[in-house]
Amino acid sequence: MSEPASISTGIAARYASAVFDLAKESGALKALESDIDALAAALHQSADLRDVISSPIFSREDQLKAIEAVAKKMGLSALTANTLGLMAGKRRLFVLPQLITSLQDMIAADKGEVTAEITSATALSKDQATKLAATLKARTGKTVKLKTTVDESLIGGLVVKLGSTMIDTSIRAKLSALQNAMKEVG
Repeated sequence: MSEPASISTGIAARYASAVFDLAKESGALKALESDIDALAAALHQSADLRDVISSPIFSREDQLKAIEAVAKKMGLSALTANTLGLMAGKRRLFVLPQLITSLQDMIAADKGEVTAEITSATALSKDQATKLAATLKARTGKTVKLKTTVDESLIGGLVVKLGSTMIDTSIRAKLSALQNAMKEVG
């Protein structure tokens, strides 16, 4: 991991730990979870929001005003809004993506959930996703949330990442393995 990335992750982990503990003590984990999911979606959809949190051309005051307006418009809880305001005041909004990831992981662990990253050649149907989640739940003994993406270069099959385990049943991987085997023979 590069040094700036590890510094960002460390900063985010400290904020995440504090926010998670405060939410848990006050019984506001459900509200925090919905706030974090909404923030993740907003960051994914809005290039302007990503610019505000990461660009050094915005002053501390501009970032604070912008993040307060976003929090108010989204209807975020006081805990989340205050945390974002504190981060803006300290010029730490650049770690917001890592904070979101850390909080999602902490909330999932608290609920006994794990997240599986699924990459498929075509979008999974609701039935396929349900069956896959049930299969992974049987394997892990925990509730599994699926985070799905589509990568047409897989040709067919799935790539499943669950914790440190990766299962690659894609046709691309099988063709690559066949190509390597043929190189060894000839």
